[in-house]
Amino acid sequence: MITLGHLSHSEAMRYMGGAGIEPDERMSAMLSECEALVLRHASPKFLYRIAELPDDELAAGNDIKAHLSGCDKAAVLCATLGADVDKLIRVTQVSDMARAVMLNSFANVAVEQVCDKAEQEIAAQYPDRYMTFRYSPGYGDYPLSLQKTLLTFLDAPRKIGLSANENHLLIPSKSVTAVAGLSLYPIEQKRQGCAVCQLRGDCSYRRNGGHCGF
Repeated sequence: MITLGHLSHSEAMRYMGGAGIEPDERMSAMLSECEALVLRHASPKFLYRIAELPDDELAAGNDIKAHLSGCDKAAVLCATLGADVDKLIRVTQVSDMARAVMLNSFANVAVEQVCDKAEQEIAAQYPDRYMTFRYSPGYGDYPLSLQKTLLTFLDAPRKIGLSANENHLLIPSKSVTAVAGLSLYPIEQKRQGCAVCQLRGDCSYRRNGGHCGF
């Protein structure tokens, strides 16, 4: 069973475009309420499976090939908060959009925490390996259409109820799929961030002077 810990208020603020802003008393109370709601409604789950490299099906696009360079294995993983968090956000949007935005931000923080827990378990299983950071469909030129391939590889629809729709969007939406490389040797850190992101020209985080954390 996965237990979520404290959800960072500063990370939630960053997702809302408020990085560096000091919340007042009213905002702090609302942040605490939304954190508690997300924790109460979340049913965190993750799956992972190790693939042997090279794997032509996983290596769609030049960016993922560069990301996995030097790795002989890849950890394919997925994580989800479950359908109740989606429902909580959707219902709240009807009556209080500001609160719904805050709930959405805390849900993003929560699903990243689930991914971190998956990585920790993988690292414990392969203590002699070096692991890259997570790389998800939609990053760089790694096609979003790979969502279904990864989910099928993990048997995620049957095991944890995580699937993708015809537009390759995950259901429940507060979910993640990703690939992390595993190597017997230290891995040179690949370039990350805005400079290599295809969405940098239309990014709400950059417009507000921040970044997504990737």
